[in-house]
Amino acid sequence: MSGEVVPIRLERVRKRFGRLKVLDDVSLDMPRGEATVVLGRSGTGKSVMLRHIVGLMAPDSGRVLVLGQDLTRLSPPALAAVRRQVGFLFQNAALFDSLTVGENVAFPLRRHTRLPEPEVRARAQDKLALVGLARDYEKMPAALSGGMRKRAGLARAMALDPAILLVDEPSAGLDPITSEEIDDLLVRVKEELGTTLVVVTHNIPSARRIGDTLVFLYEGRVLERGDAARLERSGHPIVRQFLASEAGG
Repeated sequence: MSGEVVPIRLERVRKRFGRLKVLDDVSLDMPRGEATVVLGRSGTGKSVMLRHIVGLMAPDSGRVLVLGQDLTRLSPPALAAVRRQVGFLFQNAALFDSLTVGENVAFPLRRHTRLPEPEVRARAQDKLALVGLARDYEKMPAALSGGMRKRAGLARAMALDPAILLVDEPSAGLDPITSEEIDDLLVRVKEELGTTLVVVTHNIPSARRIGDTLVFLYEGRVLERGDAARLERSGHPIVRQFLASEAGG
């Protein structure tokens, strides 16, 4: 649709640490309601890109626009308002071990809304039901398997109904069956809620299941972009080799 705001736009973003170019003139649009999967070897800037999108890092040059807002130009309160529309599922789920599963999911609601306590609990329960943990509100994180912790982390990331969900290595530490279940959950979130997904992964089968668009980063640059079929036909041998692998390096 003409004039529609792109949820995430990177314009000529550069970031270096010392002499190392981590992001080198990266320009990308990530369409509304689609899943963009970012691929590449370790150390190619994938997680750094996520941190730029959520405003945890600022580019050395270029612009990062989220929901039409240039993050580098926002005041702290305005940046906080944008961040509330962005959920983040960390690689290790990052649950608070001292809180129950339900209280972990309720935490963002208590911090960022003035909802009455019964409504907070009801919304947290709904999000746990969404990820298949409806009966686990009172459990402690230590009692959960790795896959259940990831599901609980997803429920917490979705607590405020964000327009955008960033996911760092959803398959990390999971067996293939559990990994596929998490992938299916992410696809459901995208399709049923219209959430824009950005997923960083090394897992090629996972990338194929989740991604509408795959982006291949190499030495800080976008080497290829498109669906899996396009990357399989890429003129860059390293892209074809990566797509043909199971782990992706």
